Amino acid sequence: MRCPGQDMQYWKPGAIFETECPQCGRPVEFFKDDTARKCGACGHRFVNPQMDFGCAAYCPYAEQCLGTLPEGLAAQKEELLKDRVAVEMKRRLKSDFKRIGRAGRVARYAERIGKEEKANLAVILAAAYLSHLPPAAGVQTEAAARSVLEQLGAREELTEAVCRLIVQLLETGGKDSLSSRVLADALRLAEMEEETAAGPAAAGRRDVPDAAAFLTEAGRRMAVDMFNPKR
Repeated sequence: MRCPGQDMQYWKPGAIFETECPQCGRPVEFFKDDTARKCGACGHRFVNPQMDFGCAAYCPYAEQCLGTLPEGLAAQKEELLKDRVAVEMKRRLKSDFKRIGRAGRVARYAERIGKEEKANLAVILAAAYLSHLPPAAGVQTEAAARSVLEQLGAREELTEAVCRLIVQLLETGGKDSLSSRVLADALRLAEMEEETAAGPAAAGRRDVPDAAAFLTEAGRRMAVDMFNPKR
C-alpha cells in the first residue's frame, strides 16, 4: 500500500505542473511525487520545488516511498528532525517550564549562530534541546539523548555526533569543535537574555561582555547587540 500522499487516485488538480529550471529558465514538468527531475534543455537536475519532504524526517520507509532521495535532501531530512526532538524533549520535561524555556532559547541562538558560522545545524539543534534533559551531568545526559534519537529513528552517525557534542560541552565548555563553540556561545547568550529579563534596569548598566568569553564571531556580535540594541 502506498502513502496516500503519493497515490494518484487521491491527487487533485495541480498535481502535475510545470516549473522553471533554476539553471536555464526552461519549463520542466513535474508530477507531485517526483523527488527530482532533469531539465530537458540544459540537463540540470533539481529537487521538486512543491514537494513536502517533512514526513521523510521521521518515516523509516521514506526512501522506499519517495525513491532515491535527491542530493542535499539527507541534510534537510536531518534538520527537520529537530522539530520532533523538541517535542520529545518537552514531553519528557513535562512541567519543568524553566528548563523547557532555556532549551528553546539556546536552540534559537544556536540556529542563528550556526547559520552564520556554517556549522552542522542538525547536530547542533538536536544537542541544544537534548543537553537539557535531566539528569544534567555527563554520561547520563548523553544516554538520555541517545535514547531519544534512537526512538526517533535518527541515523547512527547523527546520534553519535549529537552525543559527542553534549559530552564536549559538559567536559570542556565548548572548545573542541565548531559545533561545540556554537553551542557554548548559544548557552551564554541564553543566560544573558535571562539575566536581562530578570533585571532590565541593572542589565542596562552592565558593561559590554568581554569578547574573549565568546568563541565565535557571530556570538560576539550578538552579545554586543544585546547590550547595545539598535534604536
